[in-house]
Amino acid sequence: MGRRINTTPPSKDPFTTGYVAVGIVAWTHGDPRKVIYPTDSQGQFCGQKGTKNENKPFLFYFNIVKCASPLVLLEFQCPTPQICVKQCPDRYLTFLNAHNSHDFEYYKQFCMPSFQNNKGVAEVLRDGDCPAVIIPSKPLFQRCFPAIHTNRGVLMVGNETTYEDGHGTRKNITELVEGAKRANMVLEARELAMQIFEDYTVSWYWIVIGLVIAMVLSLLFIILLRFLAGIMVWVMIVMVVLVLGYGIFHCYMEYSRLRGQAGSDVSLVDLGFQTDLRVYLHLRQTWMAFMIILSILEVVIILLLIFLRKRILIAIALIKEASRAVGHVMCSMLYPLVTFFLLCLCIAYWASTAVFLSTSNVAVYKIFDDTSCPLSGKTCNPETFPSVNESRQCPNGRCQFAFYGGESTYHRALLGLQIFNVFMFFWLANFVLALGQVTLAGAFASYYWAMHKPDDMPAFPLFSAFSRALRYHTGSLAFGSLILAIVQIIRVVLEYLDQRLKAAQNKFAKFLMVCLKCCFWCLEKFIKFLNRNAYIMIAIYGTNFCTSARNAFFLLMRNIIRVAVLDKVTDFLFLLGKLLIVGSVGILAFFFFTHRIRIVQDTALPLNYYWVPILTVIIGSYMIAHGFFSVYGMCVDTLFLCFCEDLERNDGSLERPYFMSPELRDILLSSQAGKQEEVEEE
Repeated sequence: MGRRINTTPPSKDPFTTGYVAVGIVAWTHGDPRKVIYPTDSQGQFCGQKGTKNENKPFLFYFNIVKCASPLVLLEFQCPTPQICVKQCPDRYLTFLNAHNSHDFEYYKQFCMPSFQNNKGVAEVLRDGDCPAVIIPSKPLFQRCFPAIHTNRGVLMVGNETTYEDGHGTRKNITELVEGAKRANMVLEARELAMQIFEDYTVSWYWIVIGLVIAMVLSLLFIILLRFLAGIMVWVMIVMVVLVLGYGIFHCYMEYSRLRGQAGSDVSLVDLGFQTDLRVYLHLRQTWMAFMIILSILEVVIILLLIFLRKRILIAIALIKEASRAVGHVMCSMLYPLVTFFLLCLCIAYWASTAVFLSTSNVAVYKIFDDTSCPLSGKTCNPETFPSVNESRQCPNGRCQFAFYGGESTYHRALLGLQIFNVFMFFWLANFVLALGQVTLAGAFASYYWAMHKPDDMPAFPLFSAFSRALRYHTGSLAFGSLILAIVQIIRVVLEYLDQRLKAAQNKFAKFLMVCLKCCFWCLEKFIKFLNRNAYIMIAIYGTNFCTSARNAFFLLMRNIIRVAVLDKVTDFLFLLGKLLIVGSVGILAFFFFTHRIRIVQDTALPLNYYWVPILTVIIGSYMIAHGFFSVYGMCVDTLFLCFCEDLERNDGSLERPYFMSPELRDILLSSQAGKQEEVEEE
């Protein structure tokens, strides 16, 4: 039992070769500076070293009111001339007043670089050589925005509530606000990202400490599970119930404390979305929602424990056997680090390729005209525009930078290359996960099929399983990963179509989209489950993917009761273990970052959003706990399939003895005999 059939190594994969070629092409044509630095009307970067704008880091808008135009949403560019400047203006001046005064030298730095003072005022303003007016501004993300402030609820620039537009007309400040809002639309998200980044720079070492605590707790839990599996499982169950109970009690106390406080009775619907999540913690409805969610979770867990109380004893026996297997292959606990490292490489390659692909376009220039010119919005060439027919048809038009794009074959293929990039990322990520699963399964299978444990095991079971997987099974792993990647890319396309069709009023189309999304979600879950068990059969017998998947499926179907009773109960117990670790670390992080621990009250630094480090610690703790428990989960699944195969191949006689340990045989076979007697009595 446990003989392995060597499969033929796969030939060179053209998809991987193509993926490397796509990355090389993207890195050759791409330019990440396009998403970092602002761009002026000539398509040149502001503040980029080695260019003529190296000492001009800020982008200045000639007339920011034009940014309120719908063109901003269509072209992502304000229909007004923009130049790079050394500093944003700090005074209020009009070109009309500054033209023949000592302020003109200051004013000229906000004119086009090609500006020459040989035209009249009207001609300069008509040709867009200089702005009609400059307003005190402040830099925000390397862009100059009007320094608008509020004085007793009134919007003002400097000491004025109106401003002169440079053509002799005074306008209200609200027009400036509207233009700044549109120009700042994309930047608001970046501002939030910067605040979150600041929180990370302040609290990163505390986040690391929290993750280290989670790792120590996970490792301690696994070590104790190795020697005290039964006791630890029951302690884990009780602790999860107690932690959830404390959460319910804390939510109730907060709910009671806020009774009668001003503003605490505002509903979540009326409040709407707020980037500062601390606002929600001052609402009674928030704590009521938390309390209801935790109460439902507590009741569900208690009911499941009552219903599965007998099955838990059987699952504990399987966990004990898994603990012994892990004890003989302790280096398996470190293998998730290998998987994590390989996944990081996949993510880094995908992300860098995506950025270079998205920035491999060329500058596209379009005609911008304030009048009703029929050619407005058409592409143009800034070098030849003054002498071509378009400039005569649009005398007030300007040929300025609009966005990065292109009309060549390569540029038209960029969307397809991005989809291919995402597809290959899914494929490679699934392959890395499959490699980890078949490696762990091979190591734990060598433990199960050893008649005299651990003497008959290989010297280095994990390394042996890893080398076998790379040498003989890469084709099978790639095929299984390909099937899963195809389903996942279809789900991505469906999500994209769903976002595009949200405005549609066709109810049948919405219903069909929901059905398709649900079906492919179920299909993905089923394929993941089937692949996991197929990889175990590959590790045991060395058969190809299709044969292993078929054998695993029918083996599970013949033992469907055991699958439901044993395998899924252990998954439930491991989930409780993850919740216990994540809940404990999460509660500690919440009390620390909200300054509720008196001993370290002065240690935690003030943050923009204290939920940033808390969520990071919670998510990181779950990933760490999942990494440790995934090894146990793979061990249980492998031993379970080996156990089912052992029962079908052997009968416990001297000629065909069982390979399972005596402890596992006694509790599993005795429980099976008890169930058969109950069925016969009925």
